[in-house]
Amino acid sequence: MPKYVYDFIEGNRELSDLLGGKGANLAEMTRLGLPVPPGFTITTVACRAYLAAGEPPEGMFDEVNRHLRAIEARLGKRLGDRHDPLLLAVRSGARFSMPGMMETVLDIGLTDTTVAGLATLTGDERFAWDSYRRLVHMFGRTVFGVPDELFTAEMAAAKRAAGVTAYSALSAGDLHGLVGAYQKVFHEYTGRDFPQSPHEQLDLAIRAVFESWNAERAVFYRRQERIPADLGTAVNVMAMVFGNLGPDSGTGVAFTRDPATGERGVYGDYLANAQGEDVVSGSRNTVPLQQLEQIDPRSFHRLMSIMDTLEHHYRDLCDIEFTIERGALWMLQTRVGKRTAEAAFVIAGQLVDEGIINLDEALDRVSGAQLAHLMFPRFDPAAAPAPLAVGVAAAPGAAVGRVVFHSADAVSAAARGEQVILVRRETNPDDLPGMIAATGILTSHGGKTSHAAVVARGMGRTCVCGAEALTVDPDAGTITVAGTAGGGAVGTVLRAGDLISIDGGTGAVYPGAVAVRSSPVVRYIEGDLAPESDQLVAAVDRLLRHADTVARMRVRANADTAEDAERARAFGAAGIGLCRTEHMFLGDRRELVERLILATDDAGRDEALAALRPLQRADFEALLAAMDGQPVTIRLLDPPLHEFLPALDELTARVARARALGTDPGHDGQLLAAVRRMHESNPMLGLRGVRLGLVVPGLFEMQVRAIAEATAQRLGDGGDPRPQIMVPLVGAVQELEAVRAQAEAVLAGFDGLPPIPIGTMIEVPRAAVTAGEIATAADFFSFGTNDLTQLGWGFSRDDVEGAFFGRYLELGIFAVSPFESIDTTGIGRLIAIAVTDARAVRPGLEIGVCGEHGGDPESVRFFHDAGFDYVSCSPYRVPLARLEAGRAAVRPLHSRSDTR
Repeated sequence: MPKYVYDFIEGNRELSDLLGGKGANLAEMTRLGLPVPPGFTITTVACRAYLAAGEPPEGMFDEVNRHLRAIEARLGKRLGDRHDPLLLAVRSGARFSMPGMMETVLDIGLTDTTVAGLATLTGDERFAWDSYRRLVHMFGRTVFGVPDELFTAEMAAAKRAAGVTAYSALSAGDLHGLVGAYQKVFHEYTGRDFPQSPHEQLDLAIRAVFESWNAERAVFYRRQERIPADLGTAVNVMAMVFGNLGPDSGTGVAFTRDPATGERGVYGDYLANAQGEDVVSGSRNTVPLQQLEQIDPRSFHRLMSIMDTLEHHYRDLCDIEFTIERGALWMLQTRVGKRTAEAAFVIAGQLVDEGIINLDEALDRVSGAQLAHLMFPRFDPAAAPAPLAVGVAAAPGAAVGRVVFHSADAVSAAARGEQVILVRRETNPDDLPGMIAATGILTSHGGKTSHAAVVARGMGRTCVCGAEALTVDPDAGTITVAGTAGGGAVGTVLRAGDLISIDGGTGAVYPGAVAVRSSPVVRYIEGDLAPESDQLVAAVDRLLRHADTVARMRVRANADTAEDAERARAFGAAGIGLCRTEHMFLGDRRELVERLILATDDAGRDEALAALRPLQRADFEALLAAMDGQPVTIRLLDPPLHEFLPALDELTARVARARALGTDPGHDGQLLAAVRRMHESNPMLGLRGVRLGLVVPGLFEMQVRAIAEATAQRLGDGGDPRPQIMVPLVGAVQELEAVRAQAEAVLAGFDGLPPIPIGTMIEVPRAAVTAGEIATAADFFSFGTNDLTQLGWGFSRDDVEGAFFGRYLELGIFAVSPFESIDTTGIGRLIAIAVTDARAVRPGLEIGVCGEHGGDPESVRFFHDAGFDYVSCSPYRVPLARLEAGRAAVRPLHSRSDTR
C-alpha cells in the first residue's frame, strides 16, 4: 500500500512532486532545525486518487490519525479536548506556487465546547471567540461554499449594533454573538449545523483542499501559468500558532531581497495581533517589516538570522511566512520567491557576485519572457502630471487604461480590445480572470505581499497596491481622492471608464494617459546606453553576453528591408533567416506585378520581369550590405499572384458601376478577368510558392538573377555578401530539383560568386515525412512552422483563432495556442522525423526555423533539443531568443526547481 502521509521530518525539498512545494519546504526547514510547528503532509498521490475515485484512498485516514496522535503526544494537547484543545491549520500546497488559488482552513478543532477551554487556557476570551469566528467563516466558505457576502453582512450588522467602525473594536461578547450569527448563516445555507466534531472538521477540510485543485479559479490559473492539470495538490496539516493573541503577537511575510527591484535589504510586511490571512488578503494595511525591530527586537533579529540561513541554503531569493505567538517566532512557509523581471536579472547577477551561483545558473534563473517585459516602454517623468496618489510599487511597468471595478468588466473590455486598469480595495482569488485581462492592477489596501502584488508579479502585470489616498467604492463605481499624495487634489472623483495611468516602478497613480519613452534595456540594446550606467542594464548585458557565449544555436532575424536588417543586427542577430520577397512587390510596384499577370505572351511577361529585376537587385543589395558577413536567407516569391491584385468584390463593383453608366471598364475589366481566372477556393493550398515558380516561366529565374547581381555588386564594393536561396512550399524532392536546376543555370552565368546555398522551407507535412529524400537536393532546411502548424492541424489561422481557440483553451484542449508555442507532441513530432531523416542523408545539413515560434521561449528550447543550428524571429524578439538559446544550452547541466 502506498504511503500517503509524511511527517515534516520525513520529507525534504527534493520531494516537491510528492509533498507539494509547501510541504517539501516545511520539511526542509524542519530538517534545518528551524522553528516549524509540528505537522504532516498528505501527498499529491492521495489527492489524485481522491479526485479519480471521489473518495480518499483506503488507509489514508488511518495514516492521518496516526500522525495526529504523534502531534498530540509531542504537544501534550488533544484535538477536541475541552480544557486544552489542539487546534490545526489545513493548507493546500501544489508542486508549483498558486497564490490564493486553493484553500486554507485555520483553527480546526474549535467547537461550542472547546472555545471556552481556549479562552481559559489563553486568558483571552476575545481571542478565543475571534478564532472561532474565523473558523466558521473560513470553513463555511471553503468546505460548503457559503458566499462571503453572507458573512460580511453579519459582520457589518455586528459593528453597527456595537456602534463601532473597526472590527478590532468589537468586544468578546460582540464576537460571541457574531459566531452565533455566522452559525445561523451556515445552517440556513447548508441545511445542517456547524460541525461540532473536530475530527469531522478535519476530514471535511482535507477533502475540500483536494477538491479545490479543480476549482474554477485554480483551473484558470493553471492554464494561465501553463501548470499541468494532472499534478494534484498536497495537504499540509499543522498545529496552529496564533498571531492574534495580542500586541506581542503578529504575523508577516518577508523576502530576503526586494522582489520588485532585487535590492538587498529587509523587505516585507508585518501586522500585529493578526493571522496570516489578514496580511495576504490585503484587508488590513501592514507596516514595513523594518518596524518589527522596534516592536519586538528579539523576534526581529531571530528572523533576520533565519532569513540569512534560508537564502544561503536555497541559494536564491526566499519568500517567508512567519507568525509570532507571544514573543515566540514560528516559521510557517518558505519558497523560492516570485519576483519581477527586473528583480530576476538583478538578483541573478548579485548571487554570482556573491559566489553563491555561477553564470550558467544565473542564466537559467531568468527568461526570455522576463527580458521581453523589460523592453516595454516606461512613463516619461517629464511628461507626467502631479499624481493623484502614490501607493506601494508592487510590480513594475507602465500601464494606461480605463477604470473598471469588477473582474467580469475587465474580461469583457479586454475581449473588445480595450486597455483597462482593474481597481479594487483589495483583490481576492476570484478576481484572477480580471487581473489577467487587465493591463494593470490598482488597490487601495495591501502591500508588496498582498494577493494582488504576488499574483501580479507572477504574471508580469503592472501593479500598485496600498494607495491609501484613494477611497474605492465598487458599488458606486467611484474612486475618491481622500488625501493628498504628491500633489493629488482632495475630493477628485474618478468613475468607471475614466482613463488613468499607474507606474508600478514608483507607485504613482496619474489621471489620464501619461506619455511613455523607451525602456533603458531597449536603449542599451540599441546602443544608446552604456551597460555600466544602470544596475539593471548591467545585469541584462552580462547575461546576454554569457548566453551568446554558451549558446549552440545562433539567432537570426526575419527582415525584409535594410532598415529591419540594421535594427536586427543592432539587437544581436547573426544573420537573416527569412527575407519575404513578396513584401518587396507592394506599393508602387503593384503595377509591375499587374503587368506580369496581365501579360498575354512571352514578350509581355519578359518585359514585366525585366522591369522588376533592378528593383529586386537594389533591395537585395541593401539587405546584403546591412548584414555584411552574415547569412541572408532570401525566400523566393511565396503567395499566390492574385494577392497583388484588387479584391474580387471591389473589382466587380467597379466594373458593374462602369457598365451601368455605359462606359468601358478598361483596365479594371482586364484585372477582373485575371482575378476571376486566378480565383481559388483555398489560396493557401493553391498556386503559390514553388508551384508558382514552376508555372510562371522566368519568375524565380528573375529573382535568382537579381540575387546574383546584388552579390556581385557587393563583392565589387569590397563587401562580404552571404546570400542563401530558399524555395517555399516544397512537398516533393522533384519540385526542389526542378527549381534548383533553374537557379544553378542562372548562377553559372556569373564568375567569381561565392557558393550560394539553395535550400527549402519545410512547411508541408509531406515535406517533413519525406525529408530524407528532399535533403538530397537541399543545402539547408528552414522550418516554416506557421504553415506547418496550419496544415498539420487543418486550421486556417486567420479563420479559427477568433472563432473557437478561446473555447479550446477553456476546455483544456489547448494549454496554449499552437501558433504561439510549438505543439511538441504533434507538429514537433513531424519536425523530429524530418531532422532525423534529413541528417541521416546529410549529417551536416544546416537546419533552422523561421516561423513565429522562433521567438517563443519554450519553442526555442524545443528547437535546441531537436538539434537546430539557428532560430529566426522578428527583430524585436532577437534579444529574448538569444537569451533562451543560451538557457537551452546550460539548462541540462544546471536545472533546478521551477519557481512558478
